[in-house]
Amino acid sequence: MAGTMPHAIFVETGLDDGTTVAAYAAELPGCAVFAPTDAEASHAIPQRVGAFVRWLRSVGEEQTEIVGDNWYEVERAPLGTGADARASFSLDELPPSDVEWDRWRRWLELAREELAEAIDEVGLPAATDDHAIGAIADQDAVLALGVGAELRDQPTDPIDRFYAARDLLLTALETAGPAGNGVRRALRIGIADDLRLAERLREGAR
Repeated sequence: MAGTMPHAIFVETGLDDGTTVAAYAAELPGCAVFAPTDAEASHAIPQRVGAFVRWLRSVGEEQTEIVGDNWYEVERAPLGTGADARASFSLDELPPSDVEWDRWRRWLELAREELAEAIDEVGLPAATDDHAIGAIADQDAVLALGVGAELRDQPTDPIDRFYAARDLLLTALETAGPAGNGVRRALRIGIADDLRLAERLREGAR
């Protein structure tokens, strides 16, 4: 039966000063639910997966439906300390195939386009007032360093820094290739956080 087909969830705890749990759908890097509790995050995964697939199709990606609604937790990890504090999972160590690599890098760029559109919709003042813009820029830079980028000075303007850090990450991923250290993790985090902030900005503007 379709409803019994199992799918894996990876859970990250301790986000937002311990107030948020993230549940990631293993089959769709960047598809995540951010919620106050484990139960809420895991329960919302099937609906989130459906929305993620619809989003991919709306931006021109060929993505089949994920069949089955039996999602279960296979691994959890807490937020760490230091600059690169986001959780890592065993799945992050598996290099993507060439097809997955090309597909997931497109998703990363599409997620940033989605966030850029949200910033345009709410206006620069509202977007830059949200500290998450700076946090994502900082995180992109850290992820880029983690996959082999060289440290470089970033612009001081918040929006310019936001785009420069993503360019740094995309260049680092291109250089590292699918077998590079930490590339799958960087894609998962980058896609998920861009889409999360885009939704938050739009909700705040309503």
